[in-house]
Amino acid sequence: MPRLRVALPPKERACVLLKDVFDYSLEEIATLVDSTSGGVKSALNRARGKLARLAEVQPVLAADDPEAAELIRLYVERFNRQDWDGVRALTCADAQLRVADCFAGPLAASPYFTEYARAETPWRLEIGRLDGDVTIIVHRDQGRGMEPSGIVKLDVRDGRISRIL
Repeated sequence: MPRLRVALPPKERACVLLKDVFDYSLEEIATLVDSTSGGVKSALNRARGKLARLAEVQPVLAADDPEAAELIRLYVERFNRQDWDGVRALTCADAQLRVADCFAGPLAASPYFTEYARAETPWRLEIGRLDGDVTIIVHRDQGRGMEPSGIVKLDVRDGRISRIL
């Protein structure tokens, strides 16, 4: 699968993930990204504006590799059902997770599924294309209906998901 060219600069991506996925406060995020609360608000506004433009991306259910396309489809389907055991069954035993500046390491040691399971803001995943690459778009209800708020990329190795980025 081709590498994803991320549309958001690192600070904007980190702010969106920390706020919209992990529900950190503006003050906590400011400390983590070495900014101010106002700077975080600005970064969130810029990032959400860019991500909102992803709403025009048409969903696709194909990738260059049919096996990878099926894994992506199953990942999205199971994730949306919050079937965490089903999602884990798609991953390698040594699968790695990297969430911006929040976590990097073994998926098994991460709070990834727990954070989504306890999220108070409704969300859903959808397959799409970003810069021509198959990717997963995270939609969250930010008070204005479901809007794109982040992206997830999966790397596949030997018929299993080996990395979640």
